[in-house]
Amino acid sequence: MDRIVVPQATWMRFAIDDAQRFMGLAEGGPFGACIVKGNEVIAVAHSTVLREHDPTCHAEINAIRQAARALNQHHLNDCVIYSTTEPCPMCFSAIHWARIHTIVFGTRIADVKALGFNELDLSNEYMKREGHSQVEIVSEFLRDECEQILKTWQKMSHGIAY
Repeated sequence: MDRIVVPQATWMRFAIDDAQRFMGLAEGGPFGACIVKGNEVIAVAHSTVLREHDPTCHAEINAIRQAARALNQHHLNDCVIYSTTEPCPMCFSAIHWARIHTIVFGTRIADVKALGFNELDLSNEYMKREGHSQVEIVSEFLRDECEQILKTWQKMSHGIAY
């Protein structure tokens, strides 16, 4: 069943703010995510790959874990995830498996790949089509604000990708 989601800047800015706030701590890359159900923020997270020494601790995965605990369930039906960057294939798969119905993202995988991140060139649109996923995708939402996070990170890190 297709659900029409009108993306809300407020929810994306939770993800942006979290990415900006923790970027300088070198806990992970310049990424943030926010999961919303109805008009309630369920989880906000950033990348903690470096802090946790765990390559799966992307912002989206961390947010899914928080939301599942908060709702005490593994299916996150009726939730929307906002991500500052297009979810990688691992994160897209987790979003699909969690049954989150909509992804709203800012910058694209190609944007972070250009900065040296070890990304697979598999867009969310491609994964949705080839995997027959029901996840709805809203791309390049608040792209300029999300791109600014990447530019700030690039200056801070001198272009070294994690």
